[in-house]
Amino acid sequence: MRFGIFIYDGVEPIDLATFGVLSMARRIAPEISICTIAPAAGAVALANGLTVTADYGVDSAPACDVVIVTGGPGWSAQAKAPATLDYIRRVHASSRIASVCTGGMILAASGVLDGGPATTKREVVPPEISPVAVMRETYPGIDVREAMLVERGDRVVTGGGVTLCIDTTLHLIADMLGDRVANETARIMEYSRAWRANREAFAPVFSASRPG
Repeated sequence: MRFGIFIYDGVEPIDLATFGVLSMARRIAPEISICTIAPAAGAVALANGLTVTADYGVDSAPACDVVIVTGGPGWSAQAKAPATLDYIRRVHASSRIASVCTGGMILAASGVLDGGPATTKREVVPPEISPVAVMRETYPGIDVREAMLVERGDRVVTGGGVTLCIDTTLHLIADMLGDRVANETARIMEYSRAWRANREAFAPVFSASRPG
């Protein structure tokens, strides 16, 4: 099962916890494979000085069972990038797509969130404006929720901000590979208590049209 992680210049390094969770999950489910995808293959300058290498550009990316779009200050440029938005629409048309943090703003700009519920990052440092508020004001066709994550019935999952990328990735693992794999991954990450606490205090939202 292939997971793609979409990155770009200006992603917050903490959103690469998506990769870290999947890396740990491979100890339980070695059939997981992971690749990184960016607007172009090669070096990607994350926020505050970290550079990583993307395996593929959007024009050469392989088919994935799910693509997770990460967040960070660079989201605003990607929300205006035709190649990125076209790639998101192509993924949505053929497989599953998810976002974490302000990656949800890129999904919003692509149009794939229109007509349903979604979430994104909430907390900011003043005078920044909360991305949840920006999504609500900019995209009136989206039912914006403040939640740990929102899963819809059209193969779209949007996750909340920053460290909730861990919870969103665990949720995807549970949904695609089963609760045992997700629970064991959380256990070996020593994250079981935090995952449970987040679900209890900041519950996920499931669309009425969600399959099953």
